[in-house]
Order: sequence, then C-alpha cells, then structure tokens
Amino acid sequence: MFGLGKKGLKEGDFVFARRPDGEYNNIIFGAVTGVDGKKIGVNGILINPVGLKNKVDQGKAGPRSIEILKNPNPDNCIQLLIYRIEHEDFNEVVDLDKEQVLEIPNRVYATMEGWIREGISELTNAVLSLPPGDERDEAKRILKQRRDTLFDKSLKRTLYSICRSLKILN
Repeated sequence: MFGLGKKGLKEGDFVFARRPDGEYNNIIFGAVTGVDGKKIGVNGILINPVGLKNKVDQGKAGPRSIEILKNPNPDNCIQLLIYRIEHEDFNEVVDLDKEQVLEIPNRVYATMEGWIREGISELTNAVLSLPPGDERDEAKRILKQRRDTLFDKSLKRTLYSICRSLKILN
C-alpha cells in the first residue's frame, strides 16, 4: 500500500487513485466510505483527462505530458486538469492490490474538488485553445473574473499560480 502510512486507511480519509484507461490513466479522488481488508469504498470523482490525451495523440504535447498521463499523482495531476476533462461521480470499491491509492490531505482534496466544481478546466482550456483575438480575450476576462471571485484561498492561489506559469493572465 504505497503512500498509505503504517496505520492504513480509515473511513473519512481522502484518497487519490489512478485507474487504467487504455494506454493512459484516469484519476479518482474522493473520501473513503469503508474499508474491508485490501478493498476500500470511495465516494468522489472519476476524471478522464481527454484534453491532454488528445494533445498527446496530436503530437502537440511533450514527454512530460505522456509521463503525467501514465503516472498521475497528486503533485502532477493539475497538468491533467488544465485542459478539457470529462468527469463523473464515482462511488465504487477500489482494490488496493490492483490500483495505486495514495492518501491525500483534506486541503488537496478540497482544491481538486473545487477546481472541478467551479469548472476551471473548461475556462483554462478555452483560453489555451482559442487563437489570439476577441474570443480569447473574452475567455481570459471570464477566467480572471472567476479567479477573483473564488472564496477558497488555496484554490485561488493554485489558479493564480497556474495562470502565471502558463502566462495566460497578465
């Protein structure tokens, strides 16, 4: 059980897992709802990073993007979330012998969940995918407005850092 510590998981802990999807992985994050030996119930969100997968398939992404798709973790998963994603509720059993599961702090879970809830993937993707011009300027304005109205300080900081590193909001 990589990353789970000596005590193991218990109900209420937050976890990050990756689930194979062809050549790459989808990610799961959520709360543990029950533990039965090497199987845990997880209630959260399943994310398919279709935007980054498409970029890789089109040859528009480098080796770092491929590595992130093959080995996502809580530290690099934000790269999956800046492009278009598909997500759905997840309420299933995860087998610790078959899938890598990492315990994550509450604040990391809250930031990731907020990113999805606030639709930030769609907003950043709009800015990144539009050609320079009025539409892109409008997408930037909307993203900046969303950033400025976020209540969660950690999420706001994360979005600011991403926007700054991508040079999409000046």
